[in-house]
Amino acid sequence: MKYSGIGGQAVIEGIMMKNGDDYATAVRRPDGVIEVKKDTYVSMTEKVKFFALPFVRGVFSFADSMILGMRTLTFSAGFFEDDEDSEPGRLELWLDKTFGENVEKVLMGFVMVFSVVAAVVIFMLLPLLIANACKRVIHSETAMAILEGFIRIAIFVAYIKVISRMEDIQRTFRYHGAEHKCINCIEHGMTLTVDHVRENSRFHKRCGTSFLILVMVISILFFMVIRVDHVWLRMLSRIVLIPVIAGVSYECLRIAGRCDNAVVDLLSKPGFWMQGLTTAEPDDSMIEVAIAAVNAVFDWKAYLRENFPDTVIDENEPVVENPSVIVESGADSPAPSGAEQS
Repeated sequence: MKYSGIGGQAVIEGIMMKNGDDYATAVRRPDGVIEVKKDTYVSMTEKVKFFALPFVRGVFSFADSMILGMRTLTFSAGFFEDDEDSEPGRLELWLDKTFGENVEKVLMGFVMVFSVVAAVVIFMLLPLLIANACKRVIHSETAMAILEGFIRIAIFVAYIKVISRMEDIQRTFRYHGAEHKCINCIEHGMTLTVDHVRENSRFHKRCGTSFLILVMVISILFFMVIRVDHVWLRMLSRIVLIPVIAGVSYECLRIAGRCDNAVVDLLSKPGFWMQGLTTAEPDDSMIEVAIAAVNAVFDWKAYLRENFPDTVIDENEPVVENPSVIVESGADSPAPSGAEQS
């Protein structure tokens, strides 16, 4: 395996792939055509040098992924919105009147803030409170920290299990698998065709799911060392230490994504196990969407020539048979049906 630098995420009936500042979102439209929107996003770690420092960049990279994730999800959702023949409700009218053209950005910001607060409460504070209820029985601070960590992981697994029952989420997990298979295909020196992608694993070391598991495991180590008596101070410590834990976890994931040895493979096992819940085997049509997204932002043929000179590249070999419509960014770019142009 050789690091390619490309990454991505699943969206509604599609995939976003990012390479450097360029990213492309490929979506399988209801009419079966693959539509690809190309754009650029300059990360906060590039804009501010301090944000790019080791153990600092992890927090801002995570914020970048949330911002870009919301953008691409909004784009993909635009293809599947119901026809809105009915009159807008009071809330919608008030939002349009108050924020005008910025209403989408305001709603996006609200959703992001709400998501972060909800995640902190559910996955950081709730496990602490549940574990604290066992304090009368468990007197060891180390045991309490381990118990809290296992409760945190159990809540996360239960959450994934519950949402995976939804049909839309099941399809998103399959696109997630297609994303990983595409990247694995390239990084293992294979040409990017449907047949080759299908042969590869749906698990990848740099996955965001692995990052979340690392956060939970590393938080156990931190909370075993950092001890405070009062429950309110412990709650405060959980919140304050989130950026530190995220920074350490990011560096660990970064190392794992660039190394290929037995030790790293062993340490990656918990993340792979969790990816067994957040990914699923895609069908060929999903793989075609992933390939379309990669082709828009990454010259994989040049990458293979440089890193895998023995790989035979057939320039005439078909990659994706279905036609795709490339939508470039800019004021003149058409918006997807049912969605307003940003």
